[in-house]
Amino acid sequence: MSEDYRRNNPSDAIVEQMVLIDIRNMLQSMGKDIKSFPLPEIDNTYDDACGVPREIFEESNIESTEDDVDLSESLNNEQRAAYDEILLSIDSNDGGLFFVDGPSGTRKTFLYRALLAKVHSQNKIAVATATSGVTASIMH
Repeated sequence: MSEDYRRNNPSDAIVEQMVLIDIRNMLQSMGKDIKSFPLPEIDNTYDDACGVPREIFEESNIESTEDDVDLSESLNNEQRAAYDEILLSIDSNDGGLFFVDGPSGTRKTFLYRALLAKVHSQNKIAVATATSGVTASIMH
């Protein structure tokens, strides 16, 4: 883990802290506390996400590519209707819960990618969830 940080940081102390922060975040995602392990103390000075929940920090750092943002131009009529309705709800701050249903192969994941790219391109946070292992493995 430290080799990735060592490229940009010549200081062993900073590299150690960044690795400890990564380990802490991984342990937290598994419901564990780094303080349960005999590791050095973490100096939160090096934690970019200090005070921000990990999920929100990670989501706010996702950058959409131009290709992903352009996906909306290839939506079919049904996808476009869902896309427009969901974005209208987001843009008007009305909120809402949307369920997109369809058989396998109807390009639901394509719609999700277009929506996520649009929302991320507006510097908003969008979290994708999936009940299908296939979908979960291809979403950000």
